[in-house]
Amino acid sequence: MSTARRRITPAERRARLVRRHLLTPSLRAKTPEEVADALVALHATDPATVYLSFAARCAEPEVAALERALYQERTLARIRCMRRTVFVLPHGLAPVAYAATARPLAAKQRAQTARQLHAACSWDERRYAAVEAATLAALAQRGAAGAAELAADVPELREQIVTFPGKPWGHRPCPSGYGGESRQRLSAPVLGVLAAEGRIRRARPLGSWTSAQFRWAPADPLPHLPAGDAKTELARRYVATFGPVTVEDLKWWTGWNLTDTRRALAATGAEQVALDEGTGHLLPEDVDDRGPATDVEPAAALLPGLDPTAMGWRHRDWYLDPEHKKALFDRSGNIGPTVWWEGRIIGAWAQRRDGRLAWEPLAARLDRTARAAVEAEIARLTAFLGPTRVTPCYRTPLERRLAG
Repeated sequence: MSTARRRITPAERRARLVRRHLLTPSLRAKTPEEVADALVALHATDPATVYLSFAARCAEPEVAALERALYQERTLARIRCMRRTVFVLPHGLAPVAYAATARPLAAKQRAQTARQLHAACSWDERRYAAVEAATLAALAQRGAAGAAELAADVPELREQIVTFPGKPWGHRPCPSGYGGESRQRLSAPVLGVLAAEGRIRRARPLGSWTSAQFRWAPADPLPHLPAGDAKTELARRYVATFGPVTVEDLKWWTGWNLTDTRRALAATGAEQVALDEGTGHLLPEDVDDRGPATDVEPAAALLPGLDPTAMGWRHRDWYLDPEHKKALFDRSGNIGPTVWWEGRIIGAWAQRRDGRLAWEPLAARLDRTARAAVEAEIARLTAFLGPTRVTPCYRTPLERRLAG
């Protein structure tokens, strides 16, 4: 009996990507929930990424629909999970992602914060617990509040400490990044731990949908799931959406160590396939599914910086020419806005100060069909943005140049 593994070509992988990531008009979603479910999770370090990832994959995208799912119906949850990064994901998947990736980190964050507060402010455990209790009570009274409002209610939150003492480098351009020595109100670490533990949640931000100044609100407790079961389920969801994947892909996407990655992948029952990068893995029901390789309509897409498709794999050469990485990524490995055609990155786009969208192809040759499809997506995204101006949280060389 033959033991040869099924080979999956880069072209077939790109066809699977187009279909499963909703990057073709006939498969566009109707709701934000459908988009989040299809992609497992939407990268949310940059608040605008969530909306632009949704708009690229929805037949008739509306900001109000996503805001309703996030802040009113709460069918989508915004939590810090994979790679210690904030994602928006289906409400039902939030406990899985938390147990699989974030719960141990939350415990470490609490211990680290307690040590920091003791060293800087002489807070013992009783004082720390009292401030947390007062903060939660104030938040319950207000319903939703920003850090400054809570600091007005709880005086201890207005105290300041020095962070990263002696570090010479400056701040990164994104509020979630770390920088050099600075002074910080105690509201930041206290609220950060409560959020990491799932005791409070990010509510509607101050300002527009591009704002990162989130209010806070009380959160419903997440059900406690066994870590092993949660890791298996998260790995299964990832392989179903992004497969075929390598062990390195799953390890990078989740932030797990190699042992946990291999154990979770094995528990999914995934089967081995042959890829250009080496051994890949697919769920058993997908191994013999050859439909995606032969039944994909030509499709263009404009994806934002940090989009979950562009950031979905550790190995990217099958959809991104290595020669283009320098133009499309910043120094920390964050990808900027990209233009896609038939499952491959072919260029970049940016919004100029006057609101117009500009793009530049990186591919050597693009036929009229591809260019027309990209222009159609430019028009579609322009209509979605309206008067809104979006500057990526992480700027990349080509995006900066196109923005002017």
